[in-house]
Amino acid sequence: MERKPKTLVEAVKEYGNKEKALDEVADSRWKDSVVCPHCGADSPMFLKTRQIWKCSRCRKQFSIKVGTIMEDSPIGLDKWLPAMWMVANSRNGISSWELSRALGVTQKTAWFMLHRIRLAMQDDRKGGKLSGEIEVDESYFGGEARNMHRAKRVKTLEGKGEGSVGKVGVQGLLERGGNIRLKVINDSTFGTLVPNVKENVEAGSHVYTDQLKSYFQLSGDYAHDVINHTERYVNEQIHVNGLENFWSLLKRGLGGTYVSVEPFHLFRYVDEQAFRHNHRLDKNDNAITDYGRFKVLLSQVFGRRLTYKQLTGKEGETTCEDDF
Repeated sequence: MERKPKTLVEAVKEYGNKEKALDEVADSRWKDSVVCPHCGADSPMFLKTRQIWKCSRCRKQFSIKVGTIMEDSPIGLDKWLPAMWMVANSRNGISSWELSRALGVTQKTAWFMLHRIRLAMQDDRKGGKLSGEIEVDESYFGGEARNMHRAKRVKTLEGKGEGSVGKVGVQGLLERGGNIRLKVINDSTFGTLVPNVKENVEAGSHVYTDQLKSYFQLSGDYAHDVINHTERYVNEQIHVNGLENFWSLLKRGLGGTYVSVEPFHLFRYVDEQAFRHNHRLDKNDNAITDYGRFKVLLSQVFGRRLTYKQLTGKEGETTCEDDF
């Protein structure tokens, strides 16, 4: 069996070879034989000098990047693959400035690459609903209204609480010993929080929350226990400490690595952290290696596309993307 890289240094060396990098991506995309992304024909001709294929049926040429997050990018696989490795395995994430220096590209290019990689990290819900013991909690991210009078802070955003003024909320649902699912929310009212729980959690599961009144009606569909944080944080198995630990890690990444995250991009950073959490262990509860996590990410880059205009909300404008 061919030895796979175990560290970032080995990955950079391995994928610095164009043929090995191409083979790695092709292995994730086509397990048996290469298929034309334009017409679906099998066994196209490989043009080795240009590292592309030519379909014998539709006569179109295509590269390994067509139909992936890397489509139309002049950045080579020798940079794309190490970038994916770093994002998949950096516990607190990696900033665009860090990636820019590591790969030798501009900060703007690195920023765009990171967001395209985050698109591949999004959860497609193939695993069905969460079940068993589920912790449910919310946290808020963003600027703090430090100069606002306390009375005004309390009244400014109904349903959010005084600590959330000027911030963006995220609701988390954590299956103990399993995966986490996250959703950016506008408020913490019943109409926002409870439908998300019902959409993602099997009826009959045991749900743990704090004393937020929005969750009190969950008892009709779930076994529901509440922990009152004004009294204690743990009452035997009743707690939401798993989610509290996740919020701490997410906030460390947002505040320490990325420093300033725009609210309309927050869901992308949330997806990134959720991906790393959900791919800590395999189905047998064995730790996933760095290569294994990278390989999962690589398998999800196909059939997804994010243009610079879409990312920046300028789809109707003319924008130069030549650097990307």
